[in-house]
Amino acid sequence: MEQGTNSGVTEFELHGLSGPRELQLFYFAFFMLFYLSIVLGNFLIVLTIISDSVLHTPMYFLLSNLSLIDMCLSTFATHKMIVDFFMEHKTISFEGCMAQIFFQHAFGGGEMMLLVAMAYDRYVAICRPLHYAAIMCVHKCTGLVVDSWVIGVLHLGSQLTFMVNLLFCGPNKVDSFFCDLYIVVKLSCTDTYVLQILMLADSGLMVMSSFVLLLTSYSAILVTVRCCSSAGMANARGTLNAHVTVVILFFGPCIFIYGWPFGNFPADKVLSIFYTVFTPLLNPLIYALRNNEVIPAMRKLRSQQISS
Repeated sequence: MEQGTNSGVTEFELHGLSGPRELQLFYFAFFMLFYLSIVLGNFLIVLTIISDSVLHTPMYFLLSNLSLIDMCLSTFATHKMIVDFFMEHKTISFEGCMAQIFFQHAFGGGEMMLLVAMAYDRYVAICRPLHYAAIMCVHKCTGLVVDSWVIGVLHLGSQLTFMVNLLFCGPNKVDSFFCDLYIVVKLSCTDTYVLQILMLADSGLMVMSSFVLLLTSYSAILVTVRCCSSAGMANARGTLNAHVTVVILFFGPCIFIYGWPFGNFPADKVLSIFYTVFTPLLNPLIYALRNNEVIPAMRKLRSQQISS
């Protein structure tokens, strides 16, 4: 990355959400409210799951890690965007830009794999209930979470490897509120056509493999649920609907943005905001606040805090 730093560009200008001063203040209040809700909501879920022994199950262990990744995914760019609403010139250093790219792909790739792990957990619970305890043991759950983080970092490493020899000599205007890899690559004064194809293939493999695994798991679950009509299967059907909703909300913007990564669409900014701000807030709402086990645990935690 030092070669890029020495090539003439030491900072990038972020052209994301701009407008009159009054509109900037509105943006600040709006996104600050969402950001605080993301952090507090997901932190509450993690704290609730840790404090209540009833929730010490594989499903909630994976959910707590999803909340942790959501906090990280929303933080890597949102806090910078919020601060920039008070700045006349919205800039970020070359190193800061590379850091944003790092965290975006590390956390994004990790969340993809974690959603696959959660789908696998539901597949075992619904399709192989008698073997659930043996299959989803502590060692297996820990391994799934560690694998999610490792795969996210490896995906990030493969993406950044493409950028090692790029030269940046201007322009330095990033048409987003954070440094997105595919936008930054287009600013290079090096011919990046072949590089863009390789990056697209790498990300496409990551997204499609995750999507195929999710589709396979949920198809098997759907077949099992439709063949049974017990009360337990009714609860499983509700859980399945929640999982599918989260997958659509997460993969929908990703597929649109990275399906045409080297185009320039006005909707890209909206989808980037949805991907980094709204989805991390919707996940706890869908998974936790509609759950009959999490809500009582939260009330119990509140009662304990009040009594102490």
